[in-house]
Amino acid sequence: MVQLQKVHGSQNTFFLLDQTLLKAPLTDQELVNLALQLTNNKTGLLSGADGLLVVSSSTHPHVLGRMQVINADGSIASMCGNGLRTVGRYLAEKYQQTSFQVETQQADLQISLQPDWAPKVKAVSVEISPISFQQEDLPFEQLDCKQLIDQEVPAFAPDLKFTALSVPNPHLISLVSPAVLASDLLANLGTMLNQPNPYFPAGVNVSFAQVLNSRHLFVRTFERGVGFTNACGTGMSAASLVYALTRPQANAFDQLLTVSNSGGFVQTRVHQEEQHYWVELIGNATVTHYIEINEAQLHAKRVLLEQVQVEQTGENAAYLKFIAQQL
Repeated sequence: MVQLQKVHGSQNTFFLLDQTLLKAPLTDQELVNLALQLTNNKTGLLSGADGLLVVSSSTHPHVLGRMQVINADGSIASMCGNGLRTVGRYLAEKYQQTSFQVETQQADLQISLQPDWAPKVKAVSVEISPISFQQEDLPFEQLDCKQLIDQEVPAFAPDLKFTALSVPNPHLISLVSPAVLASDLLANLGTMLNQPNPYFPAGVNVSFAQVLNSRHLFVRTFERGVGFTNACGTGMSAASLVYALTRPQANAFDQLLTVSNSGGFVQTRVHQEEQHYWVELIGNATVTHYIEINEAQLHAKRVLLEQVQVEQTGENAAYLKFIAQQL
């Protein structure tokens, strides 16, 4: 039997599989097949999830492991901040370390355990980088610019300003009013830019951010390959950077920001070193269930979900209680 975990960061939910525990690691196609079955919100396990996190060994020096992210639709994400926190916690407990690096698709990123936010509410800080505003790193087309930073794009929405950046997955950010945030515009724009379109040929994550005060944002994201989730770690990181960069009067660089979301909140700290940027993303890393499954089932074309054994941890109840106390 092999143990999987169901985890979440800000209620952005995932199944976590450690490939190093298997006698025969899953092929890429088997991983996609497994993700599609586990995460389906109608037929999947435990009401599904937003994606599958795959942990494997890394050949990089001073790195504890490698993270791969498979979205609920089977597509591969280059990065996931909420998922990285849960992978960071998993590796920290596995190897009894508190500060280390994890290999992701584009970079080895720093992880550090933080003091618990509350009993049974573990907190982890992760590095979000590399960050780029260059057209070719997103990519985007037909916007008549090499960088899109705080500019109006009438084809997207009237009277809004947009910033496009890679963190390293692609994001389109706009700081908006409460009325715009409550409207259908984000859903419509996110849907349009993640279907065949002339602007973002590979799709893009779209986030709207409302400034609640100089140190507090609310962010909602339409995620590429997923749709709306309770939170998007890279989206909140990207929105924090856009806020610090385009609202210089807020003096937000190197300051601890609170970023609320539908699943709770995180903290961010935006850093600039010459023309390079990176973001600290701090938030919960919650294990909701331990799942025992026969390894042969993981390789099967159809996983018999009714045969898995599930143990609830109680951590989610503790997290929800903590969040309710902050409101």
